[in-house]
Amino acid sequence: MDIERMSTEEVLEGFMAGFARRNPGEDDFYQAVHELATDVLPFMKANSRYRRMDLLERLTEPDRIITFRVNWVDDDHNVRTNRGYRVQHCNCIGPYKGGIRFHKDVTLDTLKFLAFEQTFKNSLTGLPMGGAKGGSDFNPKGKSDLEVMNFCQAFMTHLYRYIGPHTDIPAGDIGVGSREVSYLFGQFKRLTNELTPVLTGKDLAVGGSLIRPEATGYGAVYMAENMLDVKGERLDGKTAIVSGSGNVAIYAAEKLLQKGAKVLTLSDSSGYILDKQGITPEKLEWIKALKFERRGRIEEYADEFSGVEYHADKRPWEVSAELAFPCATQNEIDESDARDLVSNGCRLVAEGANMPTREAGVKVFHEAGVMFGPAKAANAGGVAVSGLEMSQNSMRLSWSREEVDSRLQTIMKDIHARMLQYGRDGDTINYQRGANIAGYVKVADAMIALGVI
Repeated sequence: MDIERMSTEEVLEGFMAGFARRNPGEDDFYQAVHELATDVLPFMKANSRYRRMDLLERLTEPDRIITFRVNWVDDDHNVRTNRGYRVQHCNCIGPYKGGIRFHKDVTLDTLKFLAFEQTFKNSLTGLPMGGAKGGSDFNPKGKSDLEVMNFCQAFMTHLYRYIGPHTDIPAGDIGVGSREVSYLFGQFKRLTNELTPVLTGKDLAVGGSLIRPEATGYGAVYMAENMLDVKGERLDGKTAIVSGSGNVAIYAAEKLLQKGAKVLTLSDSSGYILDKQGITPEKLEWIKALKFERRGRIEEYADEFSGVEYHADKRPWEVSAELAFPCATQNEIDESDARDLVSNGCRLVAEGANMPTREAGVKVFHEAGVMFGPAKAANAGGVAVSGLEMSQNSMRLSWSREEVDSRLQTIMKDIHARMLQYGRDGDTINYQRGANIAGYVKVADAMIALGVI
């Protein structure tokens, strides 16, 4: 396209039409590319350096996609079959880095979207990591420890050929915690006879990092803290709603409590709880036991504590609060939800999940002047500490909890500064534009330096 002579709208429309032809039916991937292209194409139009070498179109094609069949045996001695994937999107600034997701709804479309996002998220951290994502349609819910181990070993038996400390370092994601990562790591060790730092998010006993389980949730709160600081405000005394009840949500709630905020909600796929008195540290410890040990449902919280409301089959965006932390999954806030949040006084949204707000919802936030921290920035704490785990493994040492947390806070502060560089326009800050352009520039500069490869 000769974008110099075209309007911004024509450039975007033409670019996305070409993308849709090459990727028919991939709605999640389309959403991620459109969100980035909306900000990056006008920037490219104004900066001749980034109009060369077809950079953005090249970035919509992953370096490679690996798919494989995973056969495993369940507790009843039945042979089961699932599909495995690894999308290695871009390694121009470092080895591929990104999580593995086990969930019944995993598709190649979802993983291409996540790998694309991961490339720019990793770029924003300032650490030398490329972008990737992998997973399977295996559903770990209701499976025994032995079944989960059998599946992880079968999955790694295929994947190990394509990963390594200088090639691709996977981590955990939805359905893949330290237990699953450690099983995967054990099988890699068995197959290669090497004890190399090839996965992150491992159990502490086998080289994991302190703060890793907490990192994504903590990072989202640190990002919100930086955003409020620009306005001369603090988290202390503010009300917050949080969706989800996995690692990200629970540790976002924990850090909010430590910072003096009042957390009103948590949720899972069955509905959400509203505790108008506020979730206390003691109540949060009960939730950790419920979710991490008993793997129960969030509605049990309403049975355990008096004065708590449980809203089945709903999300918490109808609750009034100043801060919102979507920490469950992608596309959990649509346009209607965003309008509810705005009308109920929400002034800041920090995305703890991967792209949880639909494009129409983001537009509502921008029009209403809501401070919006996009996932590729606010969600970057997890991969940041994964990078720090890689460093500790390479040096064969372990940093203290305080050391890792301090480095995480610095990384989130630096990401915020990079967003301001490209997103600030007078008194207005468009954090999404800042994150998209800052993440793209580093990747594009590396692609230009490497040449056409």
